[in-house]
Amino acid sequence: MPPRITLEQWQAFRSVVDEGSFARAAEAVNKSQSSVSYAIKQLNAQLPQPVLRIEGRRAVLTDAGKVLYRHAEQLLCQASDAEAVARSLAMGFESEVSLAVDALQDVGDLAPALAAFSEQFPTTRLRVLETTLSGTTEALLERKADLAISPEVPVGFVGRPVAGVTLIPVAAPSHPLIAADRAINRTINEAELRGHRQLVLRDSGARRSVDAGWLQAEKRWTVSHFATSIKLLTSGLAFAFVPQEWISAELAAGSLVKLPLANPMDRPVPLFLILAAQQAAGPATQGLADLLAAQLG
Repeated sequence: MPPRITLEQWQAFRSVVDEGSFARAAEAVNKSQSSVSYAIKQLNAQLPQPVLRIEGRRAVLTDAGKVLYRHAEQLLCQASDAEAVARSLAMGFESEVSLAVDALQDVGDLAPALAAFSEQFPTTRLRVLETTLSGTTEALLERKADLAISPEVPVGFVGRPVAGVTLIPVAAPSHPLIAADRAINRTINEAELRGHRQLVLRDSGARRSVDAGWLQAEKRWTVSHFATSIKLLTSGLAFAFVPQEWISAELAAGSLVKLPLANPMDRPVPLFLILAAQQAAGPATQGLADLLAAQLG
């Protein structure tokens, strides 16, 4: 028996849930609000139990809707994957590959792999998304990225381990925490850290906010990239936890110094290479994944 509910109806259902209103859902799927409302009405009529109920101006998931939402997500992703495979077969390979790179990964380290990719797939465009914290996960879940380098592997995905980084606490020699007049070999405790300005990375995710590495310092400055952190750190304005691999030159030159903490707080962070569609990845996406794995392994 063929399915009675169309992909368009499932898409309307998902959009209403994700966007929070019929008006925003209609804009997201490029349909009129009346067509979205009709699709939801038909969906409710064709199911044993309604998936949404109206409370005031808001559409709220029913208990049945919460279960069916997860199935709708899977169904729409599978349909999207099937279309991607069909396009790849028709063209021979993808016209564009999107790579989400978490801020912990130095993009400069990817240059050799990206150069090799350009030679192997000269007509495939590459789009690099610079993401932070939950933004990298969102890029995968929302299919904005075909491939991602991330410290977190979302449920349902498979991650290939690559070289990670180690976050260490640092500041400039002029910073009060490590000023020259401090007692020799005196260590710093966590309470002292909380009293000083800390630089933290902004979460690029839109749906949830993560403060990785923040010690709840009384003073906090938020930046978007580690490169910005390093420039501000060397001026002595704050301390921060940054990847040791990013600041080897500054540590060697003495423009940044590792904070002498009473309880070491170095944090190794593993990184993973993740395909958004493991089985449906096109040849260019798979090729880039193999090149990156070889470069970062």
